[in-house]
Amino acid sequence: MATNGKPNGTSSRASTGIKVIVVGAGFGGLGAAIECHRQGHDVEIYEAFPELKQLGDIISFGPNAGRIFYRWSNGDVVRRMRPLSVRGLIKAPHCSADWYDTGEIVINQKTPAYSEDAPNFNGHRGELHEVVFSYAKDDLGIPIHLGNKITTYFEDEDKSGIVLESGERVSADVVIAADGVRSRARKSVLGYEDKPKSSGYAVWRAWFPNKDMIADPLTAQFCENGDTFNGWIGPDMHFLFSTIKDGSDCCWVLTHPDEHNIDESWSFPGKLSEVKEAIKDWDPMCSRIVSKTPEEMLVDWKLVYRDPLPTWVSPKARILLLGDSAHPFLPTSAQGATQALEDGVCIAVCLRRGGKQNVPTSVRAHEKIRYERVRATQKTGESTRDMWHKTDWNKVKESPEIIQFPRQDWIFEFDTEKNAEETYDKVVEGLAAI
Repeated sequence: MATNGKPNGTSSRASTGIKVIVVGAGFGGLGAAIECHRQGHDVEIYEAFPELKQLGDIISFGPNAGRIFYRWSNGDVVRRMRPLSVRGLIKAPHCSADWYDTGEIVINQKTPAYSEDAPNFNGHRGELHEVVFSYAKDDLGIPIHLGNKITTYFEDEDKSGIVLESGERVSADVVIAADGVRSRARKSVLGYEDKPKSSGYAVWRAWFPNKDMIADPLTAQFCENGDTFNGWIGPDMHFLFSTIKDGSDCCWVLTHPDEHNIDESWSFPGKLSEVKEAIKDWDPMCSRIVSKTPEEMLVDWKLVYRDPLPTWVSPKARILLLGDSAHPFLPTSAQGATQALEDGVCIAVCLRRGGKQNVPTSVRAHEKIRYERVRATQKTGESTRDMWHKTDWNKVKESPEIIQFPRQDWIFEFDTEKNAEETYDKVVEGLAAI
């Protein structure tokens, strides 16, 4: 039974008595709350946004995330997500990498078929988020307090908590700050402001229905043959175009150099004229696809960068940074949201293994278990981007496979719950010896 008295369908673990506050109701925050619920903790979520909105465009979850989703009510959440995603389990779509200027296919990379209990998902961020949000709130009964902005965090030896904009203080045994790249908790953890900076790149991104694509015989091909992936790779830029849900929805992202400073916001309405100017010397098909995009659906998104933080854990180890608040990923890793989910699994296991009297030890153990894996996975975003943007095209002509999207087994085959269970005791022993 869940701690709120509702059957959760995910775990029969007894209550640990550990009270957890999660700040942020994105994928990282929701995942952490669901996993804490599975492990028997008493968890609530606080979110600044006043209502749930289906925002964003495409998001990817590797099979290491699919393995996590599948454990939620024995595959029920996976079954809800599958119709909203590329039909990767029914057929393995191909990802074509094309010369940026001619459109000639360099290599056709087949997407591997993943197992039923570790599926791969590519779909609309807002639609998939709604599935996870509804599962946490309606199926599990996890309290989600919307419209609650956090002004500050606090902790002492015995508890931690948040102060809401209303002045209300809410206490818990541990606070998990999944509040994104602008996290207010970061100062509580580090003791100083650590502002994001430009990565040197930005993306134009869009998601739109296939109506105008279907009406044009030259672009209809992308929507009439099920789900497709196509990528054009050029000097310091790449353009990725996908069709989703049997070709009914279209989405694309164009990563390009950008040296503007990061201000209060780095997401702006995009201009089709700027996109067309950037790709004027590219394969005309790229401009044709862009021309089908309603301008109101176009976003210009600055890619922020953050040097690896020295720690994700506050001085008294009762506040933990999770997901983007601790380690923002570049889109070329295709692992940002997945690694946030892995964080949530790990901290939930560690808290259960340590028990209510050992919360600080459990939080520190979580960081030790996760830190090097996350840093190594982060690096794949940079290495994949550089592989595409700084390609030696003469070498590609000889060995086209060198520009395939990497699918490393050490990332995809990882079972974070199993890893946390198996390594917890040894990591705690190591902490005690320090």
